[in-house]
Amino acid sequence: MVMYMENPFKYSNNNKRYHTLDYYYKSKFNQKVFKVSLDAGFSCPNIDGTVGYSGCIYCSKLGSGEFAGNKNEPIEEQFIKIRDMMLLKWPNAKYIGYFQAHTNTYAPVEKLKELHNKILSQENVIGLSIATRPDAITDECLDYLDELNKRTFLTVELGLQTTNEKTSKLINRCHTLKCFEDMVKKLRKRNINVVVHIINGLPYETKEDMLNTVKYLNSLDIQGLKIHMLSILKDTALEKMYEKDKFKMLTKEEYIDIVINQLELLRPEIVIHRITGDPKIDDLVEPSWLTKKFCVLNDIDKELVRRNTYQGKCVVKN
Repeated sequence: MVMYMENPFKYSNNNKRYHTLDYYYKSKFNQKVFKVSLDAGFSCPNIDGTVGYSGCIYCSKLGSGEFAGNKNEPIEEQFIKIRDMMLLKWPNAKYIGYFQAHTNTYAPVEKLKELHNKILSQENVIGLSIATRPDAITDECLDYLDELNKRTFLTVELGLQTTNEKTSKLINRCHTLKCFEDMVKKLRKRNINVVVHIINGLPYETKEDMLNTVKYLNSLDIQGLKIHMLSILKDTALEKMYEKDKFKMLTKEEYIDIVINQLELLRPEIVIHRITGDPKIDDLVEPSWLTKKFCVLNDIDKELVRRNTYQGKCVVKN
């Protein structure tokens, strides 16, 4: 039994000991805000041969947009369908259009403008979130994002996954750490919010590797982080690798331990947009414990209390 104790983490109005996205949105906009996930039908330079083929080994055919709209429907229709479904739960919320699936700057700027304007013209949309690769933002696109950031609340999400270059080659990421860091600096020079994706449990990585990734990110000017547990999904290159060589997957307890240590190493101002994976159950091969998302979230909260720790506890202040 975990005894009640006062929450020492300042960016929280409940029991959470890390900086949740819900807390951030409510603090910034004074109301509930949710993201509407969209699939604009983009490809990826790591699929079409520009930088690589087949994509990252864990990526599904939906380009990590399992819960996004249907790419065969107009972007406005996708938005309205998903928004209306979510409004049943949060009837007084406002929305952020989330261009999620595949690489969402991998198109001519005029095309991006057209899509973004269609979403920004929807009632109660207060911003956009754009998921992409650091090697898929041209100088022209940067100038456009700078302009966009001045007229709406904008976040650009970049996939890093790991700082281990050996692992990055194994997962076929096809961009370098320098490429990633340079793009973070370019975006921040324009005051654009940057959120980074990392994956815990990548093949053959150690706990030290995963903590090093977070230590590195804490040294950069990023505003948010998405922490994922590696999901092995059906019909991916990762599934084939796992069938040949059943590399060790993290247990739920190991994952929670690593996440808590990662949180301790992050500045408290960094917003945690995600703290576990959320795969479609029918597509999941391993780990089976990932199907119980809320159990994982609750167990993270309980363990933070048991250890009497919180995000940023181990950050060395200059």
